[in-house]
Amino acid sequence: MRILVVEDDPSLLGIIRGVFESESFQTDTAETGDDGYFMAQQAIYDLIVLDVMLPGMSGVDIVRSLQSSGHSVPIILLTAKDAVKDRVAGLDAGADDYITKPFAVEELLARSRAVLRRRGTLGAEGDLIYGPYRLSPATREAFIGETLLALTSTEFVLLEFMVCNLDRILTREQIFDRVWGFESRAGITAVDVYVHHLRKKLAAAGAEHCIRTIRGIGFMLKGEIDV
Repeated sequence: MRILVVEDDPSLLGIIRGVFESESFQTDTAETGDDGYFMAQQAIYDLIVLDVMLPGMSGVDIVRSLQSSGHSVPIILLTAKDAVKDRVAGLDAGADDYITKPFAVEELLARSRAVLRRRGTLGAEGDLIYGPYRLSPATREAFIGETLLALTSTEFVLLEFMVCNLDRILTREQIFDRVWGFESRAGITAVDVYVHHLRKKLAAAGAEHCIRTIRGIGFMLKGEIDV
């Protein structure tokens, strides 16, 4: 899964990033509100951890702007102990949870997992479970029903992103940014190549036609398939 952390303290930002990466979360970071909002708008994240007090846009402003533009990504706010008004404003704006500084990293991880479980993204054992699809980020194993899929690392990340966005249209740009990253030198045609590979492996497991091509836009993974 991919997480965006927006925090203006470089030391704390590095700690949070290291903690999430140690738990197999892909983690991107930003140190200003404006940069964080721009990255969040790409709609490639499963969770955003967001400081309230940031240079540029505040965390609460980011939550409001994302909600007003239709983004439904789960958000956890980082606040100071005495910032009650900020916490209330953030939750009212649409944030899912908050944690006060200073905090134990174990608490941040536990709250992150809890938010993802409430959103239906994370199973009790840390697996991603949607309909017939089950993915284990820790072992990089993917299943349709009880059938294990033989996926490469890139194919796994691609399927993971699609599973987290079942029945939603994903643009080629969104897929490219999520799977290959903003700074990748690969061409965007890599998206079509890997979708083709993934389709063949899903079909071999009895899930034909589960990835729809949305002409001129991108692709959509269907939530209901015959297996």
